Amino acid sequence: MSTAPQLVVHRDKELMAQAAAARLITRIVDAQASRGSASVVLTGGRNGNGLLAALSAAPARDAVDWSRLDLWWGDERFLPEGDPDRNVTQAREALLDSVPLDPERVHAMPASDGPYGTDVDAAAAAYAEELARAAGPENHGPVPTFDVLMLGVGPDTHVASLFPELPAVRETERTVVGVHGAPKPPPTRVTLTLPAIRSAREVWLLAAGEDKAQAAAIALSGAGEIQAPAAGAYGRSRTLWLLDGAAASQLPRSLYPPASA
Repeated sequence: MSTAPQLVVHRDKELMAQAAAARLITRIVDAQASRGSASVVLTGGRNGNGLLAALSAAPARDAVDWSRLDLWWGDERFLPEGDPDRNVTQAREALLDSVPLDPERVHAMPASDGPYGTDVDAAAAAYAEELARAAGPENHGPVPTFDVLMLGVGPDTHVASLFPELPAVRETERTVVGVHGAPKPPPTRVTLTLPAIRSAREVWLLAAGEDKAQAAAIALSGAGEIQAPAAGAYGRSRTLWLLDGAAASQLPRSLYPPASA
């Protein structure tokens, strides 16, 4: 079931990153208090990494029990382990290496020099199997019910590695697929599909900067998900768009919320 998006607009991208980090800490702590553990899906890109860096610097980060947190990824560039362009490499640098995570609960997507070699479709299938193993009977499907799943929004409205009109955004059965011929480098990627994304309790879409303004306006104005994948990303209980003023600048006034900061 689709949840109507809620919008929060911050003055600038730094404030947006800090506020989103504080919001994420609260959600993780709440989930751990109610269920014992929490699960979060990370996103790469400048906004995802900005949030992680802000979280690393937040005094409240110590409220999280990092050993009881499962981390997953929404997508990954299919490059060798340790490549600086991989989302997991950037996440480790921004946050993960500085907090006491349980390595068994950090679920990185396979690398191109991993056990599946350069077979991106086999790598995607393996990640789908890992998600399925982590899903319990309470999850009603082949992936865990993530507490928060974060997505950066591209200037072309792509989220994860779901690009407009490409086969991955049309996928309705599989939870993870390989992407061939992505329009931005590198062309080969692994990504969660919309069915997997929609299993999350909360989906947060992050957009900052003038280059994201048109994408936000299109996705929030009733566009179809095949043409605007961000429009198809929503959570079971909440869908939250976290924007800075520049990214919100083209939104119809009917959508624009009062400035929150």
